[in-house]
Amino acid sequence: MTYSFNLIDQKWIPCVHLDGHLEEYSLRETLTQAHTFRSIQGNFPLETASIYRLILAVLHSTYRGPHDHSDWAELWSQRKWDDQAIIRYLNSWQDRFDIFHPSKPFYQIADDRAKPKSIISLVMDMAAGNMATLFDHHNESEGEAISPAKAARTIITVQTFGLAGLALPGAPFTDAPWARGVIFFVEGSNLFETLALNMLPYPDEKRNNMSSSNNDKPAWENDDPYKPVRQIPMGYLDYLTWQNRKVLLIPEGDVNSPIVRSMTVAPGLRLDANILDPMKLYRTGKKEAGFISTRFTEDRALWRDSATFFRLNSQKGDFPPKTFDFIADLAANDYIPRQQIYRIMALGMANDQAKIEFFQEQHLPLILDYLENEELVEQLNLALELAEQICFSLRVASQWLALLIVSPKSDGLKWSEIDRISKTNAENLITHWNVSRYYWQQLEIPFMQFLGELPKHPESIQTWRSTVQQTAWNALEQAINYAGNDAVALKAAVRARNMLGDSIKEFIPKE
Repeated sequence: MTYSFNLIDQKWIPCVHLDGHLEEYSLRETLTQAHTFRSIQGNFPLETASIYRLILAVLHSTYRGPHDHSDWAELWSQRKWDDQAIIRYLNSWQDRFDIFHPSKPFYQIADDRAKPKSIISLVMDMAAGNMATLFDHHNESEGEAISPAKAARTIITVQTFGLAGLALPGAPFTDAPWARGVIFFVEGSNLFETLALNMLPYPDEKRNNMSSSNNDKPAWENDDPYKPVRQIPMGYLDYLTWQNRKVLLIPEGDVNSPIVRSMTVAPGLRLDANILDPMKLYRTGKKEAGFISTRFTEDRALWRDSATFFRLNSQKGDFPPKTFDFIADLAANDYIPRQQIYRIMALGMANDQAKIEFFQEQHLPLILDYLENEELVEQLNLALELAEQICFSLRVASQWLALLIVSPKSDGLKWSEIDRISKTNAENLITHWNVSRYYWQQLEIPFMQFLGELPKHPESIQTWRSTVQQTAWNALEQAINYAGNDAVALKAAVRARNMLGDSIKEFIPKE
């Protein structure tokens, strides 16, 4: 029985139309109609990012470029992809895009060491092994069948985001290229623009951090993408289609509507840890740590670090995604309008070793003024630092509010003189009040407004200061309301208000 599901012809990519409705399309349809779609939207953020990565690899492979700004501008000026070039390229590699091909299935290879197991252990939005149940309530022992479309998205996602961990004796899994760190895309007004804005010049080591050899090609153009065994990609195309796992899907059921219940999986290529991804934001760590990529954390939204996104020529050790630098060059040379506001799409996960804790997708406006004006970025940074300082003051005031409620006898003592049990009880109360989270949540929308206004209206910094101040007071008053209105709580509230007021006067003096 011969199964087939070819990604070029079959529908598997979830595309959002300009009117908002979601529908699945083939790879050929997605590319030739990209200008009619708003975006790609997978079932979860890692799936979305992985599909974007694959499609960028197909475009770079089709054009073997763009080589420079003028090449890129020629593609951009068409406002859509060259249908004939896309179709011609895909047709030339038609067989290599079949996920059930008998000898060369797409993104797969057999490994005799691996035994068949449930497909759930490969599906990152289902629970398996030591993974938390995030959006699904199946488990590995129960088993589950998935469609070929879902199977295609699954193998692309695991090759892109697979985490290091236990595999076979003496052969552990290693991290896939995007397993750690936040992935940043620049979003345009439609899918064509988004793809084009993230197409860095190729080959160009300065832009994509990859030196390219004559052997650089995507995985499907290699007879065996796992050879030669290597840790350094042969170039950007090799990197975009890096084969981190040796996966083999096992289809079953009706030949016209197959399902996948099981697969085999073994370690694939090990990527050198020193490879810097052009779509990640890095900071310089300690000497022994090298570069550290920005990661999602549960209690800190990315906008709080947004000044680091725009420091293209920073001396502070921040290295924004190469796409931002490329966008700045395009605007400076009038290839794209400087007044245009694009968006930043940030995708990724938080993980503890080999365990996924949560997925996340965040969006921010990308205002080109910040990429061209270092002084403007510094003003933005000072505004964010002010918010952090006031949050610290709010935290201290809340600590004393909680402490004087759980331990009234602590009044008049220094913090270092308080016993450990009282401090622990106070911390538990603060956690219940959720003061800091409330503060930052209330500031998010005002910050987005401030981010847009600052380039044209420098005086908006005054509004931001007032907003930060009022938000801190609102957060403290909410905690005071939770504390109650007995004599002890009222006395603690007076102390907390005085502490916050004194701090605000220090950081935001009256004009």
